[in-house]
Parts: sequence; C-alpha cells; structure tokens
Amino acid sequence: MTESAEPRARRTHILADLTPLRTSPEYRRLWFGNTVSWIGQGMTALAVSLQVYDITGSAFSVGLIGFCSLVPLVVFGLYGGAVADTVDRRKLGLFSAAGSFGLSLVLVAAAVVGVEQVGLLYAIVALQAVCFALNAPARSSMIARLLPAEQLPAANALTTMTSTTGTLVGPMLGGLIVGWWGYRAAYSVDAVCFTASLYAMWRMPSMLPDRKDGEAGKRASVLDGLRFLGTRPNLRMTFFTDLCAMVLAHPRALFPAVAVLWYGGDARTTGLLVAAPALGALLGGVFSGWLGRIRRHGLAILLAVGSWGTAIAVFGLTRNLWLGLLFLALAGCADTVSMVFRNTMLQAAVPDELRGRLQGVFIVVVAGGPRLGDFLAGSVADLASPAVAVTGGGILCVTAVTLLALKWRAFARYDARDPQP
Repeated sequence: MTESAEPRARRTHILADLTPLRTSPEYRRLWFGNTVSWIGQGMTALAVSLQVYDITGSAFSVGLIGFCSLVPLVVFGLYGGAVADTVDRRKLGLFSAAGSFGLSLVLVAAAVVGVEQVGLLYAIVALQAVCFALNAPARSSMIARLLPAEQLPAANALTTMTSTTGTLVGPMLGGLIVGWWGYRAAYSVDAVCFTASLYAMWRMPSMLPDRKDGEAGKRASVLDGLRFLGTRPNLRMTFFTDLCAMVLAHPRALFPAVAVLWYGGDARTTGLLVAAPALGALLGGVFSGWLGRIRRHGLAILLAVGSWGTAIAVFGLTRNLWLGLLFLALAGCADTVSMVFRNTMLQAAVPDELRGRLQGVFIVVVAGGPRLGDFLAGSVADLASPAVAVTGGGILCVTAVTLLALKWRAFARYDARDPQP
C-alpha cells in the first residue's frame, strides 16, 4: 500500500461505510429517496405543530398530535408487517408512499384555500402514520434482499443517518420556510420531497416474500410472527434491551423543566437539549465504518444500551450545560450503535417470510417505548424530582440490561457469522 493510500484506508474504516450505496443501485435509490422524504416529513411535522398552535393557542392541542400518530403506528405497525409478508413489497411500498404524497397534497390544498380546521390536521397526521406503518416494514424487509449479509451493518448505519438528518434538518428548514413564506410553502416542499421516495419505489424490482410452498398468496398471520418471536430468545432480547433504554431512561419530556431548573435557561436551551442526542446519533452514523468489523452483535447491543443508561445517569448529575449536552450526545451515539445491530439481527436472523411481521413489531416498540418513557419520567419527576427521574432512570436501565444479560447469556455470544434467532 502506498503512503498516500494508508490514511485513506484509515478514514474508510472510521467514516461510514458507503459500500452498500456503491454496489446496489436499488439500495442507493431507496436510501436517497428515504433521506429526502425524511427531511420533508420533519418539515411538515413542525409546520403542523405550529399551525395547530396558531389556530388553538393551546399546548395541549399540540400534544394531541403525538397521540394521533401513536395509535395508528401501534395498531397498523403489526398489520403492516403482516401485509408486507403477504404481497409484493415493492407494490406495498409504492402504494403507501403514494398515500403519503397524496396527504401532503391535501395539506397544500387546505393551506391554499385557507382551511384552518384542527380536526383536519389531526386526521391527516393519523393517516400519515398509517401510511408510514405500512411502508416501513416493506422498505426495511427489502434491504436484506438487496444486499449481502456482511453489508447490513453499514446499510443500517446509513439508515440511522437518514432518520437523524431528517430530525435535525427537517424542523430547522420547516421553521425557516414557515417564517418566510408560510405553511403552504412548507407543505409544498414536503410534497416535492416525497417524489424522491415514489421514484425509488417505482424503480424497485418486484419483491414477493420468499414463502414456503403452499403458502404463497395466503394471508400472513400476525400471531404467527409473535409466536416465532416468543420462541427466539436472541430476537426477543433486541426488543427487551431497547425497552430498557427507551422506557426507563428517556428524559426527553423533562427537557423544558431541566433547561430552567438546572441551567437557568429558556426555550433555546431546551432546543439544545433536544438536538444533542440527535446530533450524537448522527455523528455515530458518520463515524460508523468500524461497525462492520464487529461480529458479536449481541454483546455490542448490551454494551451500547449500558452506555446509554450510564450517559443519561451522569447527565442527571451535571449542572454544567455544555457537559450535559456532551453526555446527551454520547447517549445518542450509543443509541445509533444499538440501533444498527438490532436492525441487522432482525434482517439476518429472521426468515424472509417473517421479516415484515418482525419489522412491524420493531415499529411498535420504537413508537411506543419513548412515549411510555415520557410518561414514566414525567410521573417520577412530579413525585420526586427531575434529578431522581433522570439519574435513577439511567441506573435502572443499566441494572435491567445487566440482569437480562445474566439471564440470557447466549445473547452476548451471538455471532453474525452464524445468526441464530
């Protein structure tokens, strides 16, 4: 290797592995379309929140937006996974993306004609969640068919970069566009962004589930997927560990109070606290090149979730803003590592005919866990204090993960070269 090539190789090992984007045109289109549409969705999410507040002047009404999306995500997440294991996943992804695109056009039309009905906005948010719950299992199930197993960690790291980029960039752009040109412009940009996702699905090859003889065309059962999960301890552990982090140590609901009580700040301080984990998660994806060399995925998940809990616990002890932001960013980075390997295990260790249903369970856990965490953190903070809720939650997370690791010791020995569910 030449002297100039050595630094380049080291950078390749440190920075995100772009091999999936180079080797698979289908995956490249899927990733690009998803990234653009995530940014558009982030813009619309903020624009809807601002519009609801403009109409009602009520923070409670804004909070109901989350409820309107949570229920469809939980209900249709499982159903969408079963549908993804029954029909052509390309068609399901295309139709659900077209549904989201159509809902964006409805928002544009409502803004153009001046309709300001909170009920309409709630209904659109709920229907968007239904489309997402149908689209996500189909899209995630495709990845394992488009790429070889050794490229799945790199692909999942790129996926985390998509979601965190949308979380960071989308709301910022949405706020600027609403401030300059109004809601109509923000919704219009989102509609344009969705065309990238539509194009990616349109160019995707047909992708019927690889089902056993005699089961082709038969409706896939949600219960069959849950029974499969119930007999596969390694897969169950991927969900248990995530729930430990998201339910026990998820301080997001406390950020407004923490900003004032701990740091003497205001809404801008709250914004920094919200952005810090997302920024850490994004950096975790950018510098994820080393993840592809890890084979003990179960052990990596345990260490990552333990690191999340530890960082949250230390954050609860800090009273210096920048130090607190650092530990929140470290927690976000640890969450990226956990997310990459949990997704990889679900894609590699699950038979293709069940991937959609397990991805549906994944959506339910990812959607429901943080909401339960918000409720638990808020309740403990009211009964005791924010410090007890945050630090105690982090300690409970580490304790729970340790107990799970001791009970299911085989999880730490999970080897990506021989994926056993």
